[in-house]
Formats: sequence, C-alpha cells, structure tokens
Amino acid sequence: MPELPEVETIVSDLKKKVLKRTFLDLWTDSKKLIKKPKDFEVFKKNIKNKKIINIKRRGKNIIFFLSDNKILLIHQKLTGHLLFGKWSFKNGKWTSNVKGPLYDDPKNGFLHLIFFLDKGQQIALSDLRKFAKAELWDKREFEESEDFRKLGPEPLDKRFTLSVFTKAILRKKGGIIKKILMDQNVLVGIGNIYSDEILWEAKINPLRNVSTLSEKELKNIYKAIKKILLKALHLRGDSMSDYRTIFGRKGGYQKVQRVYQQEGKKCPRKDGGIIQRKKIGGRSAHFCLVCQK
Repeated sequence: MPELPEVETIVSDLKKKVLKRTFLDLWTDSKKLIKKPKDFEVFKKNIKNKKIINIKRRGKNIIFFLSDNKILLIHQKLTGHLLFGKWSFKNGKWTSNVKGPLYDDPKNGFLHLIFFLDKGQQIALSDLRKFAKAELWDKREFEESEDFRKLGPEPLDKRFTLSVFTKAILRKKGGIIKKILMDQNVLVGIGNIYSDEILWEAKINPLRNVSTLSEKELKNIYKAIKKILLKALHLRGDSMSDYRTIFGRKGGYQKVQRVYQQEGKKCPRKDGGIIQRKKIGGRSAHFCLVCQK
C-alpha cells in the first residue's frame, strides 16, 4: 500500500499539474470504487464543473479541495496509484496517447477510474485489485467526521516533537511496536514497508512491547522515523510493488531497502545476522535478530 512518501510524492506532483483545473466528466468500469455517495450517477453529477482549489495529504489520503466547498477524497489502498496524462479508448481498453511508462509499464494499465479535466487533461486511477476508494464530501461534514478527526499526528509535521511521539506511542499500553507504528490513529502515514525500515534503523525488534521501551529507544525510533521517511520522500517512494508516480515512473526507495522483503539475506550491518520474516496479525515483519534483539 502506498504510504506517506508515496502519497506525498503524488500530491506534490498533482499540485504542479492540475490546480485550477475543472472536472468535466468521469468514467469507471468499477462503480464499487465510489463509496460516497454510493450512487455513481449522483457522484458524477456533483463533481462536474468543480474546480480544483488545492490538494493535500492527510495520512495516506489524497484530499482535493474543490469549489463550492466540496472535498474529493481518494485512498489508493493496496495496489492503487493516481496517474496524470491523456488516454484514448482503443480496442476495448484505455491506452496512453504518449509513449513511455504510462504506455509500456503494465502496472499503469489497470485503469478503473478516469477524471476528465478541462484543457484535455486526465487523472486516472490504476488499481490491480480495485480496493481503492473515492468519496465526495461537503467540506464541513468532512472536517467534522470521526474518521478524519481521530487520525494521529503527521510524522513530518514541525509540531511532531519527541514529546508528541512518545505520548502517542505510550497511549497504546501493552501493544507491539510494529503494529502501533502502523496504527493510523496513533501516527499517520506509516505502513508495512517503513515500519520495518524504521525499526531496523533504530535497532528495535518489531515484536517488542512498547511498555518495555526505554526513553533512549523511543528517541531512536523517533529519529529513525524522520530519517527514513525523508529519505524515501527524496527518492520519490518505493516501487517494489505496484506504486508509480503520476507520470507512471518508479520511485527509488526499493533500491536502498534494508530489511523489507529481504528475508534470507545478510543484514546490511554485516553483523552476521540473516533477515527474518515473521507474521504479526496478518502482516509480515522483517528484521535482524542480531541487531534487533
């Protein structure tokens, strides 16, 4: 699933391309992607002629601020990613009008939702598993919604201090640190990839109970969060799986991964350890038992 660095990269790129553009039409072959309102025709009618005023990220959500105080929320879920370009419907499928990754990369070919903008531009959602969602809200209703209000702090926000982090983490008494880092009500934007990478950087075993962590260890995790997420953001995300930028290109973090999906390989610290994988509640944790005792 795209995490903070991937979603932030998409939002940053979209802001350079589609601000002040207006939605003209909408196409889908999978109406289940539209979650609010659930009636596709109502969604389509209400988004037409709305201008994109701003685009922001909150956690793993992409939020379009539209004219008439409307909010378009898109969550890419497991295999989704937004693309920017121009496509034509040929031989029963949508094909990019421009050669390159949007045309050649199979990961960019699962188009199930296309927004048509003025000036001939399009935003498309490629999603192999079709788990992504699109919602249209009134701005006030969105800001007062429980799901939005209960989201945790942003780890790259200037207000995200060590004190804020510690209070958020320790609020979940008795929890496993790997699961807590991925809990969006504790801290937003971190998922399976970066929780593994952060805990390796901090030399903390993902199965550790938070109640056993010392002040020094909590500080090390806090510092690792900043370091890893900023590095991944600089590299424009991780494309080991489906994620691509809005231009259809791969990010670069997968080239420098330390433990995520590295099971059986030697620990990059050259400490004699071999990367292990262990299931934690349906998710996998990757770690080195030598430096992450």
